[in-house]
Amino acid sequence: MQPIEIVDYNPAWPSWFEELKNVYATEVGPWVRAIEHVGSTSVPGLAAKPILDIDLIIESPGRLALLVEKLAGLGYQHAGDQGIPEREAFKRLDETVPYISPRRSWPAHHLYVCIAGSASLTNHLTLRNYLRTHPAQAQAYAALKRKLARQHPYAIESYVEGKTAFILDIIGRSSAQPAAK
Repeated sequence: MQPIEIVDYNPAWPSWFEELKNVYATEVGPWVRAIEHVGSTSVPGLAAKPILDIDLIIESPGRLALLVEKLAGLGYQHAGDQGIPEREAFKRLDETVPYISPRRSWPAHHLYVCIAGSASLTNHLTLRNYLRTHPAQAQAYAALKRKLARQHPYAIESYVEGKTAFILDIIGRSSAQPAAK
């Protein structure tokens, strides 16, 4: 097992996301409403685990079965909702996923399919958007993540649990403010 690693912001992360987004738009675009870069790698300047988080957004649960099939053809294995309603996780079979021609290695990433308007999607977007517009909070979040990675280098559950209060505070602050246009 690898230790949890928090690295300085990598300015290549947005372009890596765009490359993956282009693959998804080509391969599953007709079945998704939007493709979003979420998580810490989506916030300029924010230290993060060097793994992109990507949400494919669908209109309704009825589209999931077809998308599971399409993503399987690209090398993703459906891993279920992992306890988070209306957010389905997908695991890569190897580092060349998504499979396109010619085969190549892709940056590490987590892929999720979220239902439009779901709480999990709303939380992903709310946290991302808030941290993008509040650099001091983004730096506080980075410091917390580095501290937790040092305290729990092999315990991802403890690492995630340690971030929960901070994240819920941000989401609470955002819901108390008018939505940004």
